[in-house]
Amino acid sequence: MNPEEQRCGLVAVVGAPNAGKSTLVNALVGQKVAIVSPKAQTTRTRLLGVAIEGDAQILLVDTPGIFEPRRRLDRAMVAAAWEGAEGADIIALVVDGKGGVGPKVTAVAERIANRPEPKHLVLNKVDIADKAKLLAHAERLNAITPFAETWFISAQTGDGLPEFKSALANAMPPGPWHYPEGQVSDATERALAAEVTREQLYLQLHAELPYASAVETEAFKERPDGSVEIHQQIMVERPTQRAIVLGKGGQQIKQIGAKARAELTQLLDRPVHLYLHVKVRPGWDEDRDVYRDIGLDWVE
Repeated sequence: MNPEEQRCGLVAVVGAPNAGKSTLVNALVGQKVAIVSPKAQTTRTRLLGVAIEGDAQILLVDTPGIFEPRRRLDRAMVAAAWEGAEGADIIALVVDGKGGVGPKVTAVAERIANRPEPKHLVLNKVDIADKAKLLAHAERLNAITPFAETWFISAQTGDGLPEFKSALANAMPPGPWHYPEGQVSDATERALAAEVTREQLYLQLHAELPYASAVETEAFKERPDGSVEIHQQIMVERPTQRAIVLGKGGQQIKQIGAKARAELTQLLDRPVHLYLHVKVRPGWDEDRDVYRDIGLDWVE
């Protein structure tokens, strides 16, 4: 495609926790670039997904859910969310249409009300929401913030997505694409590997493992046969949490590793040898080095 005919712009995807932002970004990109789980605040750092529609490249910044921060990790995540919205061509506020409009949602709507960027309201999960309440949600939020467009979609089923994606593409300013065709994210393979394992921790352990856990990719080595060898450290705060991750006879960590390895093999398109180690590290969320490794800024 002639670069002079290309368009490219940035869409900041913001909202309260569990609105479905990562699911929406994955759906618009057309493949998985952000991890998803039912656990609130799954997304921790800014992540860029690259979607293409016609002559437009849409750079989707998937941000952590915006909430009232109580500790350093929370503050770093919320700061990452607002930084992800800086310089955007469009701010898309994603709202759980089933959950409705609570204090967390209105707080985000109020925060973006006076920002100069065009704003789109995206009411998600319409496939499971009370249809009669959706219009009321839209009216209430539009009274807080002057949205240029309001969309009713389901990122899970695809309802309304083609129209939304087309509108985003048409709104992108003229300019050359920032990423080569075929690249779907700005995440490194090391970072992607850590995120995939963290997703399996959340999916398989549910409420058993507290929010305070992290995954570091310590080594990422290419083998001569074309496969990749990955060594990761799962950090928890207490010995009891380590026992939960390991499981009886080490069965739980084997299952986590097997699921993560299978997904990474598919995502990286090559065989993966994954080695997991669980370390008790009290206060890891007060360690500057950990913040750097997981892609967050240190926030006082």
